[in-house]
Amino acid sequence: MRSKRVQTMQKPESVLIVGTGAMACLFGARLADVAHVTLLGSWEDGLGALEADGIRLIELDGSERRAAVQVAREVGPCQGAELALVLVKSWQTERAAKQLKRCLKREGVALTLQNGLGNLETLAGTLGEGRVALGVTTCGATLLGPAHARVGGVGPTYLASHPGLDRLGRLLEAAGFEIQRVEDLKGLQWGKLAVNAGINPASALLDVPNGSLLELPGLKEVLRAAVVETAAVARAHGVKLTFDDPFQETLRVAGRTGANLSSMVQDLRRGAPTEIDAICGAVVREGESLGVPTPVNRALWNLVRGRAARKDDVKS
Repeated sequence: MRSKRVQTMQKPESVLIVGTGAMACLFGARLADVAHVTLLGSWEDGLGALEADGIRLIELDGSERRAAVQVAREVGPCQGAELALVLVKSWQTERAAKQLKRCLKREGVALTLQNGLGNLETLAGTLGEGRVALGVTTCGATLLGPAHARVGGVGPTYLASHPGLDRLGRLLEAAGFEIQRVEDLKGLQWGKLAVNAGINPASALLDVPNGSLLELPGLKEVLRAAVVETAAVARAHGVKLTFDDPFQETLRVAGRTGANLSSMVQDLRRGAPTEIDAICGAVVREGESLGVPTPVNRALWNLVRGRAARKDDVKS
């Protein structure tokens, strides 16, 4: 395996990443080429590995990228942050908001690239709407171990129109991410939710990579029902998805990220809480409020919650 070393260059900008998981490693490793990067988290194994060896990121071509980053266990060293990325699980968003309230500058901005619904609203409720921005990324990563991740898929990262995002957007582009700026992210957000509602719970329940979902008999009808329900709730909200056929888009994403383990698979394997409440659970709650039936999402929601409850070592 080839090793890709970070080139030494002047780094006038600083970026705070809240999180230490797979996506934090992906974004942290690449941003470390162009900015001073600090990862704020509470997972001690991850923090220790980051301090000892930095981030190890396996790219799609098999090369390994190493990146030295700063580590923070408390908000003190992060005070005065101007640019922040929120890459924690949805159930950790409230804690992340409280941390950012203490370390983000008044004119700073926090960009959420998290899965599911409700993260932006939770952050804005603590930080104020002007200090929070929404993004949707189609990139993926699998956590191989503490501070060690493999790229699972590449694609655009979409940023909402926000006056505080210009600097962060330029840094992400300089780090090699494909950045697209859009006025309204609702269609993209709900489109990703539909895809996640199909892929994540099914892959987690069966403990398989994304691509295996295309090969298992009968499973496609479950995926179809989950994503069609989600699209129906989006339509009831007045949201138009960015693709015409959500089921075909889900199959395409599963194929493009075939070797990737969804975040929900990774969570269950580690005995950690999943994001099922912010994905299928959110579809069910929104559907109930609008009178749209979502029986398959409800079944997947309850099945994943039941599977997670079997773990004796669930972390809170």
